Amino acid sequence: MNEEEKVPFTAHLEELRTRLIRCFIAIGIGCAVSFCFKKDIFDILALPLIDALNIDQGDKIIYTGPPEAFLTYLKVALLTGIMLAVPVILYEFWMFVSPGLYKKEKKVLLPIIFLSSFFFLGGAFLGYFYIFPFIFDFFLSFASDTIVPRITMKEYLSFSAKLLFAFGIVFELPLVITFMTRMGLVTIPFLKKNRKYAILLSFIGAAMITPPDPLTMFLMAIPLVVLYEISILGAIIFGKPRPEQDELVSE
Repeated sequence: MNEEEKVPFTAHLEELRTRLIRCFIAIGIGCAVSFCFKKDIFDILALPLIDALNIDQGDKIIYTGPPEAFLTYLKVALLTGIMLAVPVILYEFWMFVSPGLYKKEKKVLLPIIFLSSFFFLGGAFLGYFYIFPFIFDFFLSFASDTIVPRITMKEYLSFSAKLLFAFGIVFELPLVITFMTRMGLVTIPFLKKNRKYAILLSFIGAAMITPPDPLTMFLMAIPLVVLYEISILGAIIFGKPRPEQDELVSE
């Protein structure tokens, strides 16, 4: 009996190991390709800051230690490689978990998994094209004749990567709430009733995942509030409450 239980478990671990190796190989290939274009990728990432800097007066992005530029390019290649490998990672994740799901769960989870990458990219693009220019214009406006900004590659990559990741994550909110509603974990009346707490949590969450300044926190919290309202709309359209919940609402 014990032997029969061990065989499926070890086979499951072997499959997990195989799929993780494939994910790491995909990330490695993505990193290698990205490293060939490391300077171009960093220049594109730094465009919002470059546009805000006064290049004519010598304001440029600098590095202060001999290995800083090289290590920054390595991090850029790693982050880009992970993004390039996302389709493979999602595919391997789905192939691993799908055999253990019911048909109903597969119908709900499959589109959620693949839509999540588009929502993540949408949030990152919003931050890059609309939030970054505003943030850098504001911060660099404090420069004067005696105060000159000297921003390093390392600092900029750290700051921008955190913001892009944060905006990508918060844009997953409508998918998460729609999924929870579809599975009957939350109800639409519950979401509407607790709207004020959601707004409070949006500002708390924004303060936790953004750099410690009020402007960035505010620019993150407002999209969170808007996304919560979109989540309610998505739950109304795509969510499917349980029958007993429908009866309670109608009463």
